[in-house]
Amino acid sequence: MWRQWIPFWHPGLSPHSGDVDLLFTGLLIASALVVGLLFFLLTLFCARYRAGNQTDRNHRVKKSWHWEVSWTAASFVCFLGLFAWGASVFFQIYRTQIDEHDVFVVAKQWMWKTQHPGGQAEIDALHIPVKRPIRLVMASQDVIHSFYIPALRLKHDVVPGRYQDLEIEIDKPGHYHLFCAEYCGTDHSGMIGEVVAMEPADFSNWLTQQAPSSPLASEGGQLFRELGCSGCHGGGGTVRAPPLEGVYGKPVPLSDGTTVIADDRYIRDSILMPRSQVVASYQPVMPSFEGKVSEDQLLRLVIYIKSLAGHP
Repeated sequence: MWRQWIPFWHPGLSPHSGDVDLLFTGLLIASALVVGLLFFLLTLFCARYRAGNQTDRNHRVKKSWHWEVSWTAASFVCFLGLFAWGASVFFQIYRTQIDEHDVFVVAKQWMWKTQHPGGQAEIDALHIPVKRPIRLVMASQDVIHSFYIPALRLKHDVVPGRYQDLEIEIDKPGHYHLFCAEYCGTDHSGMIGEVVAMEPADFSNWLTQQAPSSPLASEGGQLFRELGCSGCHGGGGTVRAPPLEGVYGKPVPLSDGTTVIADDRYIRDSILMPRSQVVASYQPVMPSFEGKVSEDQLLRLVIYIKSLAGHP
């Protein structure tokens, strides 16, 4: 009779999964050594000084500063080394590639909505090409969610009110689980999906077969005009506002004397909180669109403004 064994370990399928597994093993070994030493000493003292044992309990043991300093220093160096090791793996995972393919993810109770720049949208699924860095630009529409792909050893919280970036890359084609790892409400357990990794040619065919209504940049441009933004930021606007052509990715001087890079977060904050970072030599007259546009609409507006600078 064949037995069905529960697999407790799956090989990682991303370039960094081996480093994450090795780091996790190192943390387990260090924790096991500390716990093992603690229980060894606890058992030793319980056996030696148990009731009825003829052990001298009258003498006073002198405190040894050499032992205490040595143990404290050794523990500090050990765990500081683990911290440095973990930090190096973290920075490798969250580095930014130049040729990344952007995918936009909106988390909401209780589903994952993913959108490709060409307008292709998916629910609880994400199709990506293998062996190519993919940059996920994530936002939450309601509460805190956590984007978790166990096969890639990657998990990132998605916090409402701000953008989160996560780079993923899969080495092998296949279907992989996608979970929300943060309790987000009643149907949290049902907020699951899958990541479909495909060969580049198959992924290109999949994109063309989806037949989107229009690219996200075009939809963002239409929304830009419907909201009246072009009346101020356009060339013939009656209100003097900063030009948006070519602003993405460039430094923007602010009225308080500081400078900020016009990235996704800056554009998002400028739409929702326009008075928080006012451009130098301009008046804070732009109204806030907080509560007037959804996360999906915000993504389209950001993509449209990026396209004005030649970004896909």
